[in-house]
Amino acid sequence: MIKAVIIDDEINAQDLLEKTLNRYFPNKFNIVEKCDSVDLGVRAIKEYEPELVFLDIQMPEENGFELFKYFELIKFEVIFTTAYNQFAIKAIKRSALDYLLKPINHLDLAEAIKRFENRNKGNFAHKKLSLLLENLNVNDQNVSKIAFPTIEGFELIHSNQILYCKAESNYCCIKKIEGISKTVTKTLKYVEEILPATSFIRIHKTYVINLNYIVRYNKINKEVELTNGEKLPVSFRKEEEFINAILQNN
Repeated sequence: MIKAVIIDDEINAQDLLEKTLNRYFPNKFNIVEKCDSVDLGVRAIKEYEPELVFLDIQMPEENGFELFKYFELIKFEVIFTTAYNQFAIKAIKRSALDYLLKPINHLDLAEAIKRFENRNKGNFAHKKLSLLLENLNVNDQNVSKIAFPTIEGFELIHSNQILYCKAESNYCCIKKIEGISKTVTKTLKYVEEILPATSFIRIHKTYVINLNYIVRYNKINKEVELTNGEKLPVSFRKEEEFINAILQNN
């Protein structure tokens, strides 16, 4: 069984999450403690050494992000349970961590648990949480180091190394400027949301490109040429937005 701790200042939210876990994942979880504050959560984690922590963000006295300052090495995985603002959600996504928006849907919970079971443990959790805290402390539009989820774990890529991103069903291929491609286990929509909006734009249902690596645009063929020589299509409905973005970026 997976040893877990729930940290949420709302008792009803604690109980609902526990009931949902017991109902849809019988005999999979052992909830060793339910806590209503960061302080009690820290004590429970140090006492029980759980594999997984369900952590609310917005709590009185200390928010959920404060939890990590009490640990030198993070040996547990975290799934955030939150109704927090969009900036925090973007920071969590950039760190390849999971979150569940309240009210929690059991299907979303199942996906998060599946990803948890496929993840690496130990130092990988520490690196991801360190990256989260770093992302929370920088300007939202200027975050460059992003953790992209992969089948093996996650890949750290600077946004200025990305030439373009291509949709591949429910996955996404990231093409780097040196020619290397990386497949991440998220959709293009997800990847688009965590990239800096000042540098990246969707030009087609299949492509998001880095504006900094555009060489030219052919209005007749509706193709954009990038620095590596590749030509990508620009859809009719995205053309005006694309041209405006180029003009504003120069």
